[in-house]
Amino acid sequence: MHVSLIKHAAEDRDVTLAARVSTLGGETRYVESSEKDSGLINYLMRDRHGSPFEHSTMTFYVEAPIFVAREFMRHRAGWSYNEESGRYKEIQPVFYVPDQHRKLIQVGKPGAYEFEAGTEEHRVAVRSHLSSAYSWASRHYWLLIDRGISREIARAALPVGVYTSFYATCNARSLMHFLSLRTKHAAAKVPSFPQREIEMVAERMEEHFKNLMPGTYEAFNKHGRVAP
Repeated sequence: MHVSLIKHAAEDRDVTLAARVSTLGGETRYVESSEKDSGLINYLMRDRHGSPFEHSTMTFYVEAPIFVAREFMRHRAGWSYNEESGRYKEIQPVFYVPDQHRKLIQVGKPGAYEFEAGTEEHRVAVRSHLSSAYSWASRHYWLLIDRGISREIARAALPVGVYTSFYATCNARSLMHFLSLRTKHAAAKVPSFPQREIEMVAERMEEHFKNLMPGTYEAFNKHGRVAP
């Protein structure tokens, strides 16, 4: 998975200025950062006063398999997306194969299951069958293109394991909601069971968030990783 921070206007001061305008009005423009900022951010996070966290923006560029992108785009509130189009460009034959660390075997029933590593035989089977399927699909995609079939029709031959790329823009509040659902973390009050592939994307985004807004990030973890 690839995640790049393209641009941002995101810092802890965005939160405190937005919060203080309710009591100070225009005077907030002249308020300097202080040690009180941390307390204010913690108060807002603890009592779930969420709107001050919306006054920041982060734009990420993501490369991930289509099945990850579709799950990602379930997040709509506070998010904007633009994705590469298989109608207008030829899709490159880059496909996802799990690495040796990916647990393969689901044990248990829906809503109450865990994953186990599986055997080397399982890993060989995954690599072999996915590679075979990808090769077949890619070949037929290009055969259709070579016959003059439009890209928007030919792309139907490709599986959800093919990589796509997209821009995703969010604010701190919407990102925290995403992280609360798409990561498994010891500090979380509410357990989450994300698919590992989208968690890999979320972890990379979380590192950028941590660096840009350390006070907000600290409060997020302190109060159970529940989005305000």
